[in-house]
Amino acid sequence: MSITVNLRYKGKNGVAMKFVQEMISSGTVEAIRKEKGNLKYEYFQSIDDAETVLLIDSWQDQESIDIHHASPMMKTIMDLREKYDLHMSVERYKSDDSMPETDHQFIRK
Repeated sequence: MSITVNLRYKGKNGVAMKFVQEMISSGTVEAIRKEKGNLKYEYFQSIDDAETVLLIDSWQDQESIDIHHASPMMKTIMDLREKYDLHMSVERYKSDDSMPETDHQFIRK
């Protein structure tokens, strides 16, 4: 059962996007994507709020998340959050691979 964490980063004057750009340019995003157990690490900018960026961060299991949180790159991430004065909200989900048949009619493949 995978775990997905949605983190919304919010700042002022475009700092959330500056944070994302530095995460990418520093190689941190690429390194996270290569970590064992990482399934997805993608940023999205809100259409409704240009000051908010959404990170969808999916992991194979809690152990993978714990190893990621214990890694040296977490200090890099936390330092960048401070640098850009970002505030966060978090939602956490466990996968449910058993989509009801009634939902399939709404999915276009």
